[in-house]
Amino acid sequence: MKFASVMQLFPGCEAEYRRRHDELWPELAEHLDQCGISDYYIFLEPDSLQLFAIFEAGDDFDPERVRSHPVMQRWWNHMADIMETLPDSNEPLARPLTEMFYLAGSCT
Repeated sequence: MKFASVMQLFPGCEAEYRRRHDELWPELAEHLDQCGISDYYIFLEPDSLQLFAIFEAGDDFDPERVRSHPVMQRWWNHMADIMETLPDSNEPLARPLTEMFYLAGSCT
């Protein structure tokens, strides 16, 4: 299954957001892998500073398992100063997106 969402970056934080992700903690990458997350992409729309995230996960994907792990909580705390978060939480405000179109094929 594919999951997609939109998040909001604060103005002037583009370079810092990239730097932090370039230095992604190995224990966070391991946690996401153990939760079945793969092919995780995040794109920036520079005019609005919206972040578009998409990843794949198996049918047994459990978002609560991702959220509740201490390393995820630490990462969200680490990122909370540069992006919108949920009220009373450091979890990023991630609005889910609905798939509207998919074209399978090759690039040949």
